[in-house]
Amino acid sequence: MSEKEIDRKKIESLLPHREPMLLIDKLINIVHLKSATAVVKVRKNSFFVQGHFPGQPVMPGVLIVEAFGQAAAALTALGIDRKEYENKLVYLMSVEKARFRSPVIPDCELNLEIEAIRSHGRVWKYKGIAKVNEKKMADAEWSATIVDRNKQ
Repeated sequence: MSEKEIDRKKIESLLPHREPMLLIDKLINIVHLKSATAVVKVRKNSFFVQGHFPGQPVMPGVLIVEAFGQAAAALTALGIDRKEYENKLVYLMSVEKARFRSPVIPDCELNLEIEAIRSHGRVWKYKGIAKVNEKKMADAEWSATIVDRNKQ
């Protein structure tokens, strides 16, 4: 796959997530099955703003981790054989070494620099750094697995 950037419409074709839970707006700097940067536009009307926290909104850390996972799933789905990914879902298995360094506030562009560390069969391990204007906001490592859709 030689795409260097994909938009939200293409992301929707790769992931089952929809509004309001589809957090990533585009993937850029894509290196086939290795790395990418996801762009998340954190808006004043994002679904979490009203309640987290009234008067001083902050993007919840758990949503930053979710966005990391979505970015990794989109990178993986984009890179593997479409037939292999049909009727599959990517589930988060573990999150390690998560650090939240500065609050992410609305009206910013959050860039998630993600990298696939390794894969073994259907299990993948990733690491990522979340930045706003080149300032590190959070980082984490996580594992995910590709499972058959409709099987728990």
